[in-house]
Amino acid sequence: MTWAKPREMRLCPSVLSADFAKLGEELAAVQRAGADFLHLDVMDGQFVPNVTFGPIIVTACRKLTSLPLDVHLMVANPVRFVEGFARAGADHITVHLEAVIDAVAAARAIRDRGLRAGVAIKPGTPIERLLPILPEIDIALVMTVEPGAGGQAFLAQSPKRIARVRAAIDAQDLDCLLQVDGGIAPDTIARAADAGADTFVAGHSVFRAHAPGEPPDPEAGVRALREALRPAAARGQRPPAS
Repeated sequence: MTWAKPREMRLCPSVLSADFAKLGEELAAVQRAGADFLHLDVMDGQFVPNVTFGPIIVTACRKLTSLPLDVHLMVANPVRFVEGFARAGADHITVHLEAVIDAVAAARAIRDRGLRAGVAIKPGTPIERLLPILPEIDIALVMTVEPGAGGQAFLAQSPKRIARVRAAIDAQDLDCLLQVDGGIAPDTIARAADAGADTFVAGHSVFRAHAPGEPPDPEAGVRALREALRPAAARGQRPPAS
């Protein structure tokens, strides 16, 4: 499959999988390796079962890196937290379609603070619910696992869902990133890219990547994903057949 317009491919290491005892070192490593954003998964124990962190970690990351901070709010009633994460240093904030009454109003609340606004959709939610709001957002996040825990396997139905969103973005010529999150590794990233994704969140495959008998090497993890993505990126940037 080819697309009408070239797509820049972005890698977004997920900080949740980093070693927090040496966070500065690990963030520096992925920045050196060419990461585009840092992804921060915020969980509240209500919208998803697990609990992670709040604005204080975003503030710490802001001091440690110049990369854009891509905050993913997996929380109930997320709009109440937008101001706090904006002040902490977030550059993007993504809320879940399933967690808000009015996704467009939530996106506007984020944009009003000068940030990129994203809306995420869970694997079990019909993709048709996301399509009408694409003109109102900057990032469409298609979850490729059930949100709430790292290390899950990429879901087989994900490429079809990604392709539906890509077709809608391209048909309207929208300036909207198509992000995927969950099970992204060297053996799955090309499938997501060929379906139309352009922005890839990866945690375990970055921060826990290592050669046999060696310690984790996040820099090598980013390089491996970029290399695995290279053929799909080339295919995605060919002009369509006339």
